[in-house]
Amino acid sequence: MKPDCHYLHAPSDNPVIAIVQGIDRDVEHGEDLLMLGLGIVMLSSTFAPVAPPTVLLPLVALTFAITVCFAHRNYQRMERKLFASMTQLNSQELALLRPIAAVFSEAPAGSLAESFNPAKNLKRTLKSALGGVLINPLWMPIFYMMGIQIKAEKNLITLNQAIIGVERRILPPSTRA
Repeated sequence: MKPDCHYLHAPSDNPVIAIVQGIDRDVEHGEDLLMLGLGIVMLSSTFAPVAPPTVLLPLVALTFAITVCFAHRNYQRMERKLFASMTQLNSQELALLRPIAAVFSEAPAGSLAESFNPAKNLKRTLKSALGGVLINPLWMPIFYMMGIQIKAEKNLITLNQAIIGVERRILPPSTRA
């Protein structure tokens, strides 16, 4: 196996700890990606005096779309690496990681084509249209992309909670981050 396709890179006394620490780093990376997009969007108001809304607002939606794509790719990579690592574990170790694996089965990444398709996400589309009617029609794509970003963030929060639960069971209190 390539070293990038699982979490068991170095020989460790406890492979479960290595997996949990690796997936925790990847969750932090996914959260950083989403926060980068949010930070860029927050800074976009500094360009309002020089860029018209017809230019600035589509760029805001594009920023959300790009960061969501990177976060989605990171989430899929975490899932692949976790399940590849789990094939090398015994049943006791698998039982410890079951809550993390359950998150991936309950909240799968899905495809980006489906996420970006307004016809397949009618609730998100209607909420975006309502927001566009209330504020400005140019905000409709931004609201739609924000909905995708919020869903990705919820998946990472759920995964992070599962990781914390596993860490509480396997790590001594003095080594928890």
